[in-house]
Amino acid sequence: MPTLLDAYEAPAETTRSFGEELQASMAAIRLQVRWFGTRRSVTASQKHRAADVFDAESKFVSMGKKLLDTNHPAWKKLVAVRGNILTTWRNSTLPFPEQGIRLIRRRTLEGFTETLNSLRDDLHDAERELDNHYDELRSAARIRLGRLYNADDYPSSMIGLFDVSIDHPNVAPPDYLRLISPTLYQQEADRIRNRFDEAVKLAEDSFFGELSKLIEHLTERLAGTDDGKPKIFRDSVVTNLIEFFERFRRLNIGSSEELDRMVNEVQQIVGNVTPTGLRHSSLLRQHVSTELSRVQASLDGLMVDRPRRNIIRRGGQHADHC
Repeated sequence: MPTLLDAYEAPAETTRSFGEELQASMAAIRLQVRWFGTRRSVTASQKHRAADVFDAESKFVSMGKKLLDTNHPAWKKLVAVRGNILTTWRNSTLPFPEQGIRLIRRRTLEGFTETLNSLRDDLHDAERELDNHYDELRSAARIRLGRLYNADDYPSSMIGLFDVSIDHPNVAPPDYLRLISPTLYQQEADRIRNRFDEAVKLAEDSFFGELSKLIEHLTERLAGTDDGKPKIFRDSVVTNLIEFFERFRRLNIGSSEELDRMVNEVQQIVGNVTPTGLRHSSLLRQHVSTELSRVQASLDGLMVDRPRRNIIRRGGQHADHC
């Protein structure tokens, strides 16, 4: 008599590429920044007059003017907030082979949006502060630009000229295509799958490149000068590596065993090292420098001639999904 065990058919072992895992766990996201440009071209007649001063042909002369003093503290504050926004954007996402689009883990999307909204508020606060100084900046520009000053280059207010937003472009084949032509739908699905396979390679290359630069910079700082004294280095030389480890942990998709091994090696070398310890111990500096140089040599070799990676892995070993 057949038993339940006889009737049970074990599911077939499934495989999935790293690109498909990336597609399943990530969402496409695009950041858009609205920004007032502070440079303008001069008029043709102004360029002709400037060229005449040097007996030059105007068509071989390029000339522009700066509308505002970008060294003003209010402007620099705006730029700093924009820098925070772009850094948060890059540190929370992976590259994608389409202009302006990156990938973010779906389970972190809500938290990222909240952070971006907070930074957007900071940007608007800085915008209002700049607007409070706008008359002052415009008056200074009138004096500095002389006859190049043109009131039409200047809006009545700075409010509304700076903003940041995100949207979520569709990187899946449209459902209507399945009804119209299953063949075209499959072609589009294959094209998108190839895009995600490319994204896996881009992520690996990005992590390899960043790790290499961080190791190189720290090793260079640890090296002695000609008089045998250690070079002065800032805490950020070490903390940037620590931040890299955290970002790698959050975004790594496990597609490269070599990359995982390299990151683990570097983390073991510097994991318990502090900037203060490096400043006060020549033996520690020498040990860390020697170990990092060894890893750097291996890393350089991998970056020049990395073996073709196997993008297929067994079911049950998938990356985190939302």
